[in-house]
Amino acid sequence: MSFNTFGHVFRVTTWGESHGPALGATVDGCPPGVELTEADIQPWLDKRRPGQNKNTTQRKEPDQVRILSGVFEGRTTGTPIQLMIENTDQRSKDYGDIAQTFRPGHADITYHQKYGIRDYRGGGRSSARETAARVAAGGVARKVLDTLVPGMFIKGFMVQMGPKVIDRTRFDWDAIDQNDFWCPDPAVAAEWEDYLDFLRRKDHNSVGAMIEVVARGVPAGIGAPVYAKLDSDLAAAMMTINAVKGVEIGEGMAAAALTGRDNADEIFMGETGPEYSTNHAGGILGGISTGQDIVVRFAVKPTSSILSSRQSIRIDGTPTEVVTKGRHDPCVGIRAVPVGEAMMACVVLDHLLLDRAQTGGVRGKIGDGA
Repeated sequence: MSFNTFGHVFRVTTWGESHGPALGATVDGCPPGVELTEADIQPWLDKRRPGQNKNTTQRKEPDQVRILSGVFEGRTTGTPIQLMIENTDQRSKDYGDIAQTFRPGHADITYHQKYGIRDYRGGGRSSARETAARVAAGGVARKVLDTLVPGMFIKGFMVQMGPKVIDRTRFDWDAIDQNDFWCPDPAVAAEWEDYLDFLRRKDHNSVGAMIEVVARGVPAGIGAPVYAKLDSDLAAAMMTINAVKGVEIGEGMAAAALTGRDNADEIFMGETGPEYSTNHAGGILGGISTGQDIVVRFAVKPTSSILSSRQSIRIDGTPTEVVTKGRHDPCVGIRAVPVGEAMMACVVLDHLLLDRAQTGGVRGKIGDGA
């Protein structure tokens, strides 16, 4: 049984390995008649592309996407959309020394235990390189969302690197695209640069991060109770991203420290419908969107590939020390930002299509004439 597909109606299957000839995604369930070209997808891949600055891996990949099917004369046909991205800068020789060795913190040992075989070249399928295919699929989802929900937008940003957290009183949406870290706090972004430089050059180490993704303009009523909750699907989607070890919606884990009075988002009647005093729920109640911002955060562990020696074992069980050479992200959370955005886009679109199939867009009325 294979588990390389996610989604209910808008379904995405990713394929390919880090050091194979290519990787990509098959997108099924896309509505027909949506204008779509490679130029609509490429900007999102450029945002995730490696080697753009000193703070990410120096692997040089153009990540040029090709649409092989599902689009005719610039419009989607409703048939599967095949997306392909060629790998052009593989250095498989960098991984020859670990062909018989398990790297601590990597999926090497579990892939071997499960399958009895693994692609040791950069981690194969478990590599963060796989996320390029998700970003391409997310580009398709964004284009459809632009058609179905004009004005809706999705934005991701880094809110924490190691122990260093942003100051939300300095939050600046415009600053996010103006630094290497997708950080909304310009002051802390400068601190992060110095901190990461120390870790990479002097400490031969890496660090984790926290990413926040916001979807604004999502209509109320998207999602379903119990087993197809919008928040449960979002959590599952974010957890599938390589190196993610925790996900929270809205107040998340901090809700455990709140009282019911503090946590409940009070409701008022506004000119155009219900309004809320706060958004502790992260825009979702009972698995269904409220119309507020949908807020998801996920924690990315430190990159396991570091130049510091770590204890491990070989396939034959003998002990060894591992120093992982090659080109690696000192903070993989940086390039996880566009991946989180892509997963948000895919899940929100999937639930919009689910809702359209189940309710046809019918909504309970609130206020005058209800």
